[in-house]
Amino acid sequence: MNTYDAVKARLLRLLEEKRFSIHKLAIESAVPPSTIKNILYGKSQNPGVTTIKLLCDGLGISLIEFFNTPEFENLEQEIQ
Repeated sequence: MNTYDAVKARLLRLLEEKRFSIHKLAIESAVPPSTIKNILYGKSQNPGVTTIKLLCDGLGISLIEFFNTPEFENLEQEIQ
């Protein structure tokens, strides 16, 4: 799994766990819905850490909680 896929999967899982829609996350995080959709649908494959931090704030979790998953621990090497 690459970094983008891990971010996307984690965000989708958190949306499901918190029962948030894209719209609700946008309101809670002050991130435009279009930015969230771009991350989830592949248009933005390199979201900035500031954007991820805002999304975490909206979800009520820390950056450490966001990244502390097996997907991120087992990322493939990006530079070949």
